[in-house]
Amino acid sequence: MADFKSIKRVTTHVLFEMKLRGEKIAMLTAYDYSFARILDEAGIDVILVGDSASNVMAGYETTLPITLDNMIYHASSVVRGVKRALVVVDMPFGTYQGNSREALASAIRIMKETGAHGVKLEGGIEVAESVERIISAGIPVMGHLGLTPQSIHKFGTYVVRAREEEEALKLLEDAKLLQKVGVFSLVLEKIPATLAGEVTKQLKIPVIGIGAGRETDGQVLVLHDMLGINQEFSPRFLRRYHNLHDEIKGAVQAYIDDVRSRNFPNEKEQY
Repeated sequence: MADFKSIKRVTTHVLFEMKLRGEKIAMLTAYDYSFARILDEAGIDVILVGDSASNVMAGYETTLPITLDNMIYHASSVVRGVKRALVVVDMPFGTYQGNSREALASAIRIMKETGAHGVKLEGGIEVAESVERIISAGIPVMGHLGLTPQSIHKFGTYVVRAREEEEALKLLEDAKLLQKVGVFSLVLEKIPATLAGEVTKQLKIPVIGIGAGRETDGQVLVLHDMLGINQEFSPRFLRRYHNLHDEIKGAVQAYIDDVRSRNFPNEKEQY
């Protein structure tokens, strides 16, 4: 089996090879240069510049308010910190739905102005025309099915999707359609693990899960959630690998104490 950690640059082809060989794909979000550099040095395969920046960076309740200009700013910052990982950028709400020409123009702006390696869109048959047009211009597209946060007002809730047979069948049909029009990968969010496993088996392209069980070809989490920076979000699928919220808060409180007690700076920390 190939040592994928030694690969100098992760490409869409590398991800396809990883699926073929049963090598799991690790993906995380990032929104700035400093974190992107750390993730890349750690050996992450894919960095998603997620529209979750709307939540964790800007403080909005949903992903809807973030703009194309905002996403380009975050993505260009991330790309400057990356040497190995594949960088994929979420296309924000309103930049691709219902107008495939606008979708292509938005995707071209992202690719030209950020240096990223691909874009991600939410939806199935409803956005197939936009996906096809973007791919026809030579831009790699990652799909996203299941819970699609940009459609939160349609769903009205963040509960698990595709529990009922009708919705599950539509999801599988959408997944096959997206593969047919040419997406290089697919994210499945918050759906039953058995369904995600079935989709993964039936598709030739890599399938990345978030709250979709262990049978997908890889996993993705929001960086600020898994590091414990964001404490308000605690779904079942989230594993916190650190508690940076308390660590950072403690460090800041120690700094405040040292400043007020005149312990900082000391004689060695001045000129």
